[in-house]
Amino acid sequence: MRTGFFRRLPFFAVLILPLRPLSLVRPPQSLRPLPSVSPIPPVAPSGEHPTLPIGSAAPDFKLPGVDGKTYTLASFKDAGILVIVFTCNHCPTAQAYEDRIIRLTADYKDKGVALVAIMPNDPKSIRLDELGYTDMGDSFEEMKKRASEKHFNFPYLYDGETEATALKYGPIATPHVFIFDRERKLRYSGRIDDVEKPGKRPNSLDARNAIEALLQHKDPPTATTKVFGCSIKWTEKSDWISQAKAEWAKEPVKLDTVGEDGLRDLLKNHSDKLLLVNVWATWCGPCVAEFSDFITMNRMYRRRDFAFISVSADEPAKRDKALQFLKTQQASNANYLFNVDNKYKLIEAVDPKWQGALPYTMLIEPGGKVVYAKEGPVDAFELRKKIVDNPLIGRYY
Repeated sequence: MRTGFFRRLPFFAVLILPLRPLSLVRPPQSLRPLPSVSPIPPVAPSGEHPTLPIGSAAPDFKLPGVDGKTYTLASFKDAGILVIVFTCNHCPTAQAYEDRIIRLTADYKDKGVALVAIMPNDPKSIRLDELGYTDMGDSFEEMKKRASEKHFNFPYLYDGETEATALKYGPIATPHVFIFDRERKLRYSGRIDDVEKPGKRPNSLDARNAIEALLQHKDPPTATTKVFGCSIKWTEKSDWISQAKAEWAKEPVKLDTVGEDGLRDLLKNHSDKLLLVNVWATWCGPCVAEFSDFITMNRMYRRRDFAFISVSADEPAKRDKALQFLKTQQASNANYLFNVDNKYKLIEAVDPKWQGALPYTMLIEPGGKVVYAKEGPVDAFELRKKIVDNPLIGRYY
């Protein structure tokens, strides 16, 4: 198992050394088709998936968009400049740049610039513990949901089925920008700007600078930059999932008992973490049906300032049955069984506002402030959004 710095690699950036500047190939001049010279050699991290070299022709593609249309390179034939951004839902860096991509599209749509985003990741190659900064994965259905929520003003295309387009372009991380001139020769490859976190002022607006230069029939001031973001989740990384499942299966599952005073104190949340609490029972059909959603959330967010506990409303005499269910769920989080065979005392100890129907779920900030309470089954998407948008968690590094 990886530890320390290397354990966090899925969230960290992958950096690529910059390619040779275009000015070393020829002096800057007005925009025109590049001469017939060998393109700058591709760069590939660890010998994998080479990145499209500056001067290369844009590879064609045929990909479905979240709007129900199918797009190819010809779909943008009328644009004088084509910007292709490889991005995704789950990456914190990609999320940090979403609003800037929207603004970039709006600022240049009337200037002959077309922007299209392509999601390059294989959703099956993403571990749950790589989703700690998001409420969504990278499936096509989740792409549709994200595009709708954020009001994307550009086509958002899915390449996760085969990654054939990503293999042709070789993005290093999300987001990675490729900018092509009218002849669809690659003129810029790299970052959008040099500051990831929203709210901070970038020092170098690299993508905008490249677009502005091409609009003025000039060479971009910089042809390539390093790229900061989440690594591409290539299909060959799918073995990470089986490794994760094997690791989770080894984690011990325990069920402790707790009384009225202990439960009240537990829910005051004396920790510095956001606390998710689910009250359930083995005899409660909706409880059993949704319990795996809480295990998923715990695996997504437990590396953050987050904790999940379950409280069983089973009779104390049924402890073994409750524990066996928790083991089938691989519930290695903190689990408690209320040790008083009186459901009304359980209700009062958990939350006097609770009317008593199971399941019952709460999200509690440090100090005991309840910021979410739901009687009955939860909407997993809604709850994940509540978690990741809480100031204690957040979508960005």
